[in-house]
Amino acid sequence: MENDRKTVIITGASRGIGHTTARMFLDRGWQIITCSRDETPEACKRDPNWTCHIPTDLGDADSLAAFIKEANEVLGNEPLHALVNNAGMSPKSESKERLGCLNGDLEAWHDVFELNLFAPLKLSRGFASALHRGAGAIVNITSIAGHLIHPFAGSAYSISKAALSGLTREMANEFASLGVRVNAVAPGEIETEMVGPEYEMLIPRIPLNRMGTPGDVAGTVFYLCSDDAGYVTGTEIWVTGGQHLF
Repeated sequence: MENDRKTVIITGASRGIGHTTARMFLDRGWQIITCSRDETPEACKRDPNWTCHIPTDLGDADSLAAFIKEANEVLGNEPLHALVNNAGMSPKSESKERLGCLNGDLEAWHDVFELNLFAPLKLSRGFASALHRGAGAIVNITSIAGHLIHPFAGSAYSISKAALSGLTREMANEFASLGVRVNAVAPGEIETEMVGPEYEMLIPRIPLNRMGTPGDVAGTVFYLCSDDAGYVTGTEIWVTGGQHLF
């Protein structure tokens, strides 16, 4: 990696919020290391000097450990300036029904927590030394569903995101000794391929009267990773258009 540019690691970067966030960092002059279960996107193949994509299943312990090892080898002794824990999952029934506490498969709960909670913790620990070298920042992507009952998000997803909010506070306290800031971004209804037409019914609950875009979230993530947020840690920023007010 070129040592005159800042470097960020972004998980779940193949689509939606993760992909938009990766493009924003790249467009603003950062080097990016990304991972997802997909193979290397064509966009990353175009610019190998500034991008590195490592296919990874963060829900699998061996795959996650291999990603940490390979990404640290890519970094070498260079600093890491930001880690964005974006990858997550929200399983639904075959009929797209919300899975709650009564009807959700308990094994699926384990899978959700492994990806949504334990993966961010493992990654943050795995890159702690590199982040210390860069006086870097960690941003965890939580959710409005971690704070309010949501009509479509399942219980396992919602509770895992609530736990990630708590983990953000604990990490902010502990990582401060390394000179690393830890914050979270809680999106509301964001227009991605995961959102179906049923979400239109939620727009009247949003004071700004529209769904958010992946760019709305990416811009907030970038701010928290930038020098402008150098005295911000332990904070969760709502990107909901005001939906969380009700």
